[in-house]
Amino acid sequence: MTKQQSVWVSRPLFPEVLASLAQYVDVRVETKEAKRTQAQLRAKLADVDGAIVGLSDRVDASVVAGNRRLRAIANLGVGYNNLDLAALTAAGILATNTPDVLTQTVADYAWALLLAAARRVNSAERWLRAGRWRGGMRFDDWLGLDVHGKTLGILGMGRIGQAVARRASGFDMSVIYHNRSRLPEAAEREYRAVWVDKAELLQQADHLVLVLPYTAQSHHAIGAAELAQMKRSAVLVNIARGGIVDDVALAAALREGRLAAAGLDVFEGEPAVNPALRELENAVLSPHIASASADTRRAMAQLAADNLLAALGHGPRAGHPPSLLNPQVVGRHAGET
Repeated sequence: MTKQQSVWVSRPLFPEVLASLAQYVDVRVETKEAKRTQAQLRAKLADVDGAIVGLSDRVDASVVAGNRRLRAIANLGVGYNNLDLAALTAAGILATNTPDVLTQTVADYAWALLLAAARRVNSAERWLRAGRWRGGMRFDDWLGLDVHGKTLGILGMGRIGQAVARRASGFDMSVIYHNRSRLPEAAEREYRAVWVDKAELLQQADHLVLVLPYTAQSHHAIGAAELAQMKRSAVLVNIARGGIVDDVALAAALREGRLAAAGLDVFEGEPAVNPALRELENAVLSPHIASASADTRRAMAQLAADNLLAALGHGPRAGHPPSLLNPQVVGRHAGET
């Protein structure tokens, strides 16, 4: 039977996820990862009803202008700053993301970066692999920073921030956080977390984890002025988005010993990484892989597929995608007024 609807998948996905899509729609999937221009994205979306896109696919007004067929964009990620949500809404295009399914895995990875940065795991491993361990180490070689019993600061206390805080109890840490809205008292008790203003967060945290969304308002939320308020012995972890931290200012603080260490999974202008950061032994760097466990990436892909099918009127949630970003579009078709 010929399927009436077509969808485009901008990157390779798990076969079982693609099979779930293919039950209902014609699937056009890219077999290689690629970064596309706005013109290329416009061409890919011109004759499909829906698409699954990744964070490197910037879908803005120029991409969807005049597109009368496109009805849904399923973003493969919890963040969606690659989508111009206002433009999609104006065009009557449903937009979705993949929250919740990656919360625990990303929180785990925040701790991996924190521990690696605090205890100098990356530089010690490189030193060992280079064959430099020949005995005779001094007692004060490879001194790192304790995590247990210290103060954990969290900037951004959504689902992932709360999951990071929950894990702190195992390290007997004090938890302070700053968020635009304070958590209910019951949640603060559960996480043993205390709300503080941003200045106190910066000044008191021994280890600071960034888990806030990227917006125009959060651009360079951690810049030279903020870094200057932090302890020289502090560790900074960014698992949020590139651009929240001023990478140039961070590299300078790390290089000059004004900050002890950093664990970074995201960068400004990624996949490009500031060369100054790459040169630093006290920076643990990874290529935006906080959600990269097999189970979680599969769950993210399946949720994106479920969102897309529901947006196109298929499956048990037909017409009601599980994680819709612009519910005001429900009932409209792309291009309708």
